Amino acid sequence: MANLQVSLGKIQFSNPILTASGTFGTGEEFSPFLDLNHLGGIVTKAVTREPRAGNPHPRIAETSAGMLNSIGLANVGVDRFIAEKLPFLKGLKCRVIVNVAGKTIDEFAEVIRRIESAGGMDGYEINVSCPNVKEGGMAFGTNPDVTAEITKKARQVTDKFLTVKLTPNVTSITEIAIAAENNGADALTVINTLVGMAVDIRSRKPKLATITGGLSGPAIKPVALAKVFQVAGAVKIPVIASGGIMNVKDVIEFLITGASAVQIGTANFVNPKISEKLVDDLDSYCEEHQINSIEEIIGTLKLND
Repeated sequence: MANLQVSLGKIQFSNPILTASGTFGTGEEFSPFLDLNHLGGIVTKAVTREPRAGNPHPRIAETSAGMLNSIGLANVGVDRFIAEKLPFLKGLKCRVIVNVAGKTIDEFAEVIRRIESAGGMDGYEINVSCPNVKEGGMAFGTNPDVTAEITKKARQVTDKFLTVKLTPNVTSITEIAIAAENNGADALTVINTLVGMAVDIRSRKPKLATITGGLSGPAIKPVALAKVFQVAGAVKIPVIASGGIMNVKDVIEFLITGASAVQIGTANFVNPKISEKLVDDLDSYCEEHQINSIEEIIGTLKLND
């Protein structure tokens, strides 16, 4: 049996398979289908200071190689998260990372501070890259100065693991990555969804009420790979890959490219057991190829001569 443990900043994960925010709820919804403690960790759906109803329906549309969503960070707010979700999460043995979002720079730190006062979690993922909200969201993640300020303020209120989720919808993702690294991020999550849209040819209307939304699934994997390669080569902190991972081959590609861990997102909607299966498949791959530790794979990309 291979050693699948990976270290990301301040903490160690039993394996590099995590779930992606927004696709796994808080884990409790998926607990009837798989053993959550078999995963390296889960990343909760976004938590904001105040409850959010999200965007109007329709806000999900299937595409030929993935899906579009415009959920709009719908959540119960930090107070109800602490009262209703935290007790279940505290009972898990896998790592729990809380995704945090906000309409203002100060709101990110406030949400983290409140969760910390309730006992905290293993870490936090700063969501500066959601393309489906009018206030904050991707606008924060396209400006290195704003990303730097949010990261800095978040670091001031917690010494827990801190990763910043980056958007691909920028001219230079490395500039944003370096800003986050220089202001206290322990890792970087690469990438969030791409902006996309779909049209119903019968009604001639957009399939999403917000017209555009976030594209995820296999269609964005080549983009995600390229962004992971760019970011991993520009920073010294670990990269967590996210984008179109559907099978163990995809996982291996991202690890070779430079990611230290991966997040499984859209695949959860296809197969709610997929994350647990990928842990077993990764172990089988290592055994088949006589790999003793997953660290032997990470960042081993051979560039063309």
